[in-house]
Amino acid sequence: MGVTDAEFYDDSRIAILPMGFCFPGLDDKGGDLPPRPECARLWRARLFEALPDLRLVMLVGNYAIRWHLKNRAAPRMTETVARWREYRRPPADASPEAISYVPVPHPSWRNNAWLKRHPWFEDDLLPTLRGDIRLVLDEARARDKH
Repeated sequence: MGVTDAEFYDDSRIAILPMGFCFPGLDDKGGDLPPRPECARLWRARLFEALPDLRLVMLVGNYAIRWHLKNRAAPRMTETVARWREYRRPPADASPEAISYVPVPHPSWRNNAWLKRHPWFEDDLLPTLRGDIRLVLDEARARDKH
């Protein structure tokens, strides 16, 4: 994300919201089962309402991507992430009510092969995302000073 530890852990600036707030259990290979849909339905809207200055949302992983983009998501996660520019609103050009969505794969050792096959992710998407994050954080800091 290109932020300092202090910025990352400042809960007035960055919120990390899981798709569900209940552990879904493990599959037969030891991985987490998918988030339980009733959890997202119950909590997601309430949490977003509590974040009135929300400007940028990283959609981390396929469950978040599908929940937020709904029918705008491509059939496969890679296609959706490759079309990231369609969901992004440049923070400098966006109205305060506009939310930029940036779909990214879940950060997991299992995705290392995916990253190697898709160098555009680190070459194009990540630098733009880091710049957008920096701009949003700097704008918020400037607003706080006034």
